[in-house]
Amino acid sequence: MSTNNSYQTAPNLTIQAEDGTVFSYRELGEHRGLPVVLFVHLAGNLDNWDPRVVDGVAKDHWVIAFDNKGVGLSSGTVPDSIEQMARDALSFIHALGLTKIDVLSFSMGAMIAQELVALEPQLVRKLILAGTGPRGGHGIENVTKISDWDFARSVVTFKDVKTYLFFTRTKNGKQKAKEFLIRLKERQENRDKSISLKAYRTQLKAIHSWGIAKPADLSRIKQPTLIANGDNDRMVPTPNSYDLEKRIPDSQLIIYPDAGHGGIFQNYDKFVKSATTFLDQD
Repeated sequence: MSTNNSYQTAPNLTIQAEDGTVFSYRELGEHRGLPVVLFVHLAGNLDNWDPRVVDGVAKDHWVIAFDNKGVGLSSGTVPDSIEQMARDALSFIHALGLTKIDVLSFSMGAMIAQELVALEPQLVRKLILAGTGPRGGHGIENVTKISDWDFARSVVTFKDVKTYLFFTRTKNGKQKAKEFLIRLKERQENRDKSISLKAYRTQLKAIHSWGIAKPADLSRIKQPTLIANGDNDRMVPTPNSYDLEKRIPDSQLIIYPDAGHGGIFQNYDKFVKSATTFLDQD
C-alpha cells in the first residue's frame, strides 16, 4: 500500500484518540518498514515542515507528520508541560495502532521526543534530535525572551520571524532563509490552521519550565541517536547539541557551518542524506 508521494499535496487526515482528541496528520511514502514520525517545533503546524526534508525522507520511508494537541487542525488545548505534550503524542501514535516507530524531531519537538522515549522506550527504534537540547540545558530558559525579541524584529521589518530565529544573518544565511520560506508556501490548498496566540504562549511556558527543570539521565536513552544542529543556534544554543552527544551513549553529531537553529532546513540535501543513511543502518 502507498500513500501520496508529495508533501505538497498530501491530504489532511484525522484520527480520534481514546481521550477524544481529534489529531490532524499527513502521511506519505509506502507503508512498509517502520514509520518515521515527525515532531514539530514551537508554534509549528503541518505546514511548517520543509517539504524537501519530508519528501526526501519519504522517498524510501513511510512518513507521518501530525499537529500537536490544541495546535492547527487538531482539537483540544495545548498543555503547559513538555511531558504532557509527549503523553499526547503517545495517544496519537497509539490511536494509529503503531507499536514501533522511528522519530525525526526538531526543536521543541525534539524535547517532546526525549520525554516520549523516557515514557515508552520500547516504542522507538531510532531517534533523530535536531536543533535542540536536554532538559535543563544551557540557555533553554531564554527561548521566550529570544522569541519575543525576534518577533518584534519581524514586525518592524515585515519579515517572517523564522528569518531571525532559524537562520544566520550572513549573506548565505539570509538567502537560505528566503528559499526556505518560499518552500513553506508551495502548498496552496488545504493548508493548516495557524497556532493561536494563547496556545503559542502556553508552549513557551512549557519550554521555559523544561529548561529550568532538573536534568534528565540521558544515559537511559539506548536508541541509536542522530543529533544535528547549526554552529550558531541562538534559540537553543549549539553547545546543547554537544552535550546531548556526550550524554546519550549511542549517538552521533552533525554540526552545519554558518547555520542557525534551522540548520537541517538550510542544509536539507545533506541532512536528508545523513538522516536516511542513519535510519537504514542495521
